[in-house]
Amino acid sequence: MPDDPRDATAAPPPQPDPACPRCGGEGVVPGAEGEHARLELCGCIPPCPRCGGTGRVFVQREDGTTVAGRCACQRLPDRVAIFNRAGIPARFNRATLVSFARGAGMIGDGDKIAAFQAAAAWLKSFDPARENRGRRGRGAPGRGKTHLLVAVARSLILDRGVRVRFIEFTRLLGLLREGYGAGRSDAVLLNELAAVPVLAIDELGKGRMTDWELSVIDDIVSRRYNSFGCLLGTSNFRPAPPSGAPVPELASAAIQRQTLGDRLGERTWSRLGEMCDFVEVGGVDYRVVGRSR
Repeated sequence: MPDDPRDATAAPPPQPDPACPRCGGEGVVPGAEGEHARLELCGCIPPCPRCGGTGRVFVQREDGTTVAGRCACQRLPDRVAIFNRAGIPARFNRATLVSFARGAGMIGDGDKIAAFQAAAAWLKSFDPARENRGRRGRGAPGRGKTHLLVAVARSLILDRGVRVRFIEFTRLLGLLREGYGAGRSDAVLLNELAAVPVLAIDELGKGRMTDWELSVIDDIVSRRYNSFGCLLGTSNFRPAPPSGAPVPELASAAIQRQTLGDRLGERTWSRLGEMCDFVEVGGVDYRVVGRSR
């Protein structure tokens, strides 16, 4: 729920302790619940003297009437609630732009610094009141694509209050299959992914790319295309149109030589090209570096 505009002149809400060892002054503490990341408010935030912690204030209008409004102190709790509904993977509950940049700096990885700078510039230009061109990070496994995607999503949520939904593509397919097995329609989930202001799809192009899988991604991309929805994501595949090469076996090494257009089909590739800029996330493999340290 957004802040009530009638409370815009209120004093700034209580701030977290910048020296807090638990939250580092951010006011939120990362955790996990099952497969998803969760945030909770840190206890270092003092009670709000204006609303007494109720989240409600009473504002007098110019005509003398009094109405209930939402206290400005609820901005952070509201954004924590958005984050906890976003579907961020538990492994990335601490992924931020700062941690991505710090990791790149520690290993002297200029390619990752460039990807960080591109993400920061995109966030600065993001305007929820207009159509925003999306971003798709491309790179080999272990380059930090998902970390950076989650960091961008987290910043949109906590800094701007933008609703974001994160989904890994093969996990999406699994959820749809589970729904079919239980006799549930896929409409609820697909409608959510079509309507959320910012959709982040991880590992686009992964899977067998059967006719059904292609129809799922075509449906999502087409609906977001038609509604000017912002689309973010990652892929291991080179951003290029379909090559016309025969489809290799899933276990074949030749699959890595396919383009994203090969994986998604010409129609979806064309729409993605109009909706998104493709950004290379290169450099060293974080997982290999982590094992060697």
